[in-house]
Amino acid sequence: MSKVEDFLTKAEEAEIVEAIRLAEKNTSGEIRVHLEKETSIAPIERAVEVFHELRMDQTQQRNGVIIYVAVKSKQFAIYGDQGINDKVADDFWNCTKDIMVEHFKNGRNKQALVDGIVNAGQQLKKYFPYQSDDTDELSNEISKGE
Repeated sequence: MSKVEDFLTKAEEAEIVEAIRLAEKNTSGEIRVHLEKETSIAPIERAVEVFHELRMDQTQQRNGVIIYVAVKSKQFAIYGDQGINDKVADDFWNCTKDIMVEHFKNGRNKQALVDGIVNAGQQLKKYFPYQSDDTDELSNEISKGE
């Protein structure tokens, strides 16, 4: 599986977008998924680059989260913005990563992402609960690179 297009079916992509929409109903946090073929640098470093390229650092509360996946490299990372990092422990995303890694190892790519999104939403809800005046600041669509 070396192509981004082959990583998920269109139906699976739709399920992931829906998981993001539902997760964001409980938090003012913003969650995005980015897929690309591979990375030549550490996945967390690439996640930070993509985070800024997608202008995810522009949210009002600085509470955006990216789940970055390099499909051919079989690597992924989760990165949260400064507003999140100011409030949580350094190992905050480890529980989400742990949930996802088993699914990825067993070829359940969609389930890895859906469960990661659900868990991220639950974690964010504790620190950034949904507000009645909350607006969806970022696209829920999966972004893709080369």
